[in-house]
Amino acid sequence: MTTWQGWQHFATTDPVSPPQPGDPPRSTDERLAYHSAFVTIRTPAISQLATQVRTLMILGRHQQTTARPSLIVTGPAAAGKTTALLNVGRACHLAHIRKSPPPPGSAHAAAPVAYVLVPPGATAKTLITEFARYLGIPVTTRMTQTQITDAVCHTYTATGVQLVLIDEIHRLNPRTTTGAQTADLLKDLTERLPATFVYAGINVTDTPLFTGTRGAQLAGRATLVDCGPLPARHGKREPFREVITDIENALDLHHHKPGTLPRHAPYLHQRTAGRIGSLTRLIRQAAITAIHDGTERITKTTLDAVQLDHLAEQHNRPTRNR
Repeated sequence: MTTWQGWQHFATTDPVSPPQPGDPPRSTDERLAYHSAFVTIRTPAISQLATQVRTLMILGRHQQTTARPSLIVTGPAAAGKTTALLNVGRACHLAHIRKSPPPPGSAHAAAPVAYVLVPPGATAKTLITEFARYLGIPVTTRMTQTQITDAVCHTYTATGVQLVLIDEIHRLNPRTTTGAQTADLLKDLTERLPATFVYAGINVTDTPLFTGTRGAQLAGRATLVDCGPLPARHGKREPFREVITDIENALDLHHHKPGTLPRHAPYLHQRTAGRIGSLTRLIRQAAITAIHDGTERITKTTLDAVQLDHLAEQHNRPTRNR
C-alpha cells in the first residue's frame, strides 16, 4: 500500500463481510480465507480518529499561512494503530470518489490519500524518496533532497492529495543529526502541502519526538489519539466485552454458541492485556482451528491452546480450568 496503485486497490476493493442470514453456506476454503482476512472491528480509537480527521480536514482546508493541524496515533504494539490509520484512509478515499468521481475517459484519477512508511534509519532524503515512490515520481541518484522535495510538493498538490498518513513515526529521533533533518523535512511538507497529516507510531509520547524544540513544534500542532489497550470497564460501559461481542458476531462457524466469548471477557482481557490486535489474532486463530478440527465452535479450551504473539505471552496468564 506504499504505492498509489497498491493503495487504490486496497481502498476500492470491498472488504470481507460476515455471513448474513439467508446467505448460502461458504465452503471450508472460503471460511478459512474469511477468518484470515476478517472484518475491521470498529474500536473506540477508530471512531475517535475518524471524527478527528474529518474535523481537522475541514479546519485546515483554507488555511494557508501556517501548517495545518495534524494528528498523532500512539499506543503500544498490537494496539490496532495501523488498522485505525488504514480504515480512516480508506473512508477518506471512498468519500472523495463519491463526491468527485473522475470524468469519463480520464487517464489520471485524483489521489486524495497518501500512505508512507518511515524507513528504518530514515534520513530526510530517504523519507522524501518514499513520498516520491508512492506516486511514481521519477527520482535519480543525482537528484538532491531539495529537487525531490520540490517534485513531491508539486505532484502531490497537482493530484489533490488531501490526507497524508505516515506510519512508523517512532523510528524518527530528532536528537540525532539525521533525525533532526528528517523532522524538519516533515515540518516543511506540512507547510507546503495543502493536506492534513496523520502520524502513527509506538508510544510516541515516550520518544524524543515530543521533546526539545522540534518536539514542541510537533506537539503544539498535533492532536493525540491514544490507541492504548481497551479497559475492561469505563464508567458503566464494558468496552472490551463490547468488542468481543462484535468479533463473535462476525465469526463464520457452524456450531458456535453466541455469548460464549463475552462470558470469557475477564480471561481474554488478562490473556491479551486489552490489546485489540492480540485479541483479534487469538479469536481468528481459534476459529481456524475450530474449522480444521471439525468442532466449529470456540471454547475456552480452544482459546487456551492458541499460542499468542510473544508480547502478549509475556504477561501472566491466568489459571485455566477446562
